[in-house]
Amino acid sequence: MQSHWSLIALDIAAERSREADRHRLAAIARGYGASNPSRSRQLAARAVAAVSRSFAWLARRLDECVADDLADALHTERLAASRS
Repeated sequence: MQSHWSLIALDIAAERSREADRHRLAAIARGYGASNPSRSRQLAARAVAAVSRSFAWLARRLDECVADDLADALHTERLAASRS
C-alpha cells in the first residue's frame, strides 16, 4: 500500500515540476528570464513547496493507515485474551 501512495505523490510532484518548467520557459520567452532571476527562484520555491505539501499529505495518510492497523491488531488481541 505504501508504494501506491508513494507513486501518487511522485506523480503529483512530477506534474507540478513540469508546470513550473512551463512557466519558467514562458517567462524566458517573454524576456523575463534573464532580467528577473527572482521569478525563477519564486517558481522553484513554489515547486519545492508543492512537493513538500504532497509528501506531508502522504505522511499523514500513512500515519492514519498505521494507526488503523494498530487499532485493529490491539482489538484482535483483546478479543483473543477475553476468550481465553
